Amino acid sequence: MTVREPRVAGTFYPASKRALLAFLDTHIDKKTPEREAKAVLMPHAGYIYSGITAALTISRVKVTETVLLIGPNHTGLGADFSLMASGMWKTPLGSAAVDEEAASALLKASPLISDDFDAHQYEHSLEVEVPFLQYKQAGVKIVPLTVSSNNFDDIRSVAEAIGDNLAKRGREILIVASSDMTHYESEASAREKDRYAIDAMLALDENALREAVKAHKISMCGFVPAYMTIIAAKRLGAEKAELIDYRTSAEASGDTAQVVGYAGIVVS
Repeated sequence: MTVREPRVAGTFYPASKRALLAFLDTHIDKKTPEREAKAVLMPHAGYIYSGITAALTISRVKVTETVLLIGPNHTGLGADFSLMASGMWKTPLGSAAVDEEAASALLKASPLISDDFDAHQYEHSLEVEVPFLQYKQAGVKIVPLTVSSNNFDDIRSVAEAIGDNLAKRGREILIVASSDMTHYESEASAREKDRYAIDAMLALDENALREAVKAHKISMCGFVPAYMTIIAAKRLGAEKAELIDYRTSAEASGDTAQVVGYAGIVVS
């Protein structure tokens, strides 16, 4: 069995189970009523910067028994659409098994998706989301997909295949799109630029998102996963999106000259 070891425990988030649970206990709002959702957008930076946004977002939704994670490939390793189709991921909270049946179905749904471990081995964009899911749903299974393609015909094709495949299934599978927003600009610039992207996502308009990112040069690292998630979620019947939280790294660092933006959005 392929086991993916935690690569950023101790840097992006606490390496000890006790410390990690303390963070999640503090920031996940257990009094907030959960609701069913098609998808969420969550950031993937170090928890000190983006963890509160991620926690507030996941607090609002029912985490299904299986979750499809879509994130950017920062490492450049592996295929354009890399799916780890078997095995398990370790975190300080325990192991999250890959839902092999759901992963196999996605591989069959699109020839563009590859069964590939290389893209996942060192990638942090999905790893940092898993503890939030484990906390909300004991025994959660995952279907982890990273994307590095810039061919939008292929990207749309895969997104539509994902949406159609999930729609045909007899059970709900939450989609988690992993993305940070503007990188390393001033607080004022980041907030202004990110608003264009957020408005497009709230309108569930993937084309407007693409246009905003291009026109305003928004350095949103998970723009393609977000774009794909909008397409897939609409094929699942999504009708609305809500911004749960937006902040920048300045809140934690005090540095307003070079910030990264973080948004949490629920699609239902």
